[in-house]
Order: sequence, then C-alpha cells, then structure tokens
Amino acid sequence: MSEIIVTGSVTGTDDTIDALLDAALTHVRRSRTEPGCLSHHVFRDAEDANRLFFYERWADRTALDAHFAVPASLEFVGRLRELATGEPSMHIATTT
Repeated sequence: MSEIIVTGSVTGTDDTIDALLDAALTHVRRSRTEPGCLSHHVFRDAEDANRLFFYERWADRTALDAHFAVPASLEFVGRLRELATGEPSMHIATTT
C-alpha cells in the first residue's frame, strides 16, 4: 500500500526560533487529528538549533490536499514565512 511522505524544513533566528517551534507544535498536534494523517512530527536540527525539520505520512494525496486546504494550515505557512530567515522548503513523495 502506498502512502504520501512530506518532508520540509524552516530556519529561524535566535530571536524567532521559539515562536517557530510553538507554531510548529500547534500545527503538528492539530494535523495529527485530521483524516488520513498517519503521522506528523517536527524535529529540531542537532547541528543547527535554529532549524526545524518536518516529517509527515499521509494515507493518500486526497488527505494531503484536504490538509493543505484547512485554514489553520494556510495560517501556519504564513506564520512560518513571517518568522523564517528564508522560504520554508517542502518535498512530497509517494511510496510504493
């Protein structure tokens, strides 16, 4: 059975990382309750304390697209852009 894997990262500054982490934890915890979310995590980079890494597993593309359409998800991306030093990155892959 295939699933969708999403990875991403965002880098902040010493002044913004706490707010980034708070926003990320709120987003991750909410996302885990969505239909089709198999797992959703955020990690702090061991080599760069101002970088967060995201790892998500979704049952299918329909569930992921529904997640992207949730107003809180859109607000989260906007908040990341406000606090980040550059554009957040994201990669989507389908397992076989």
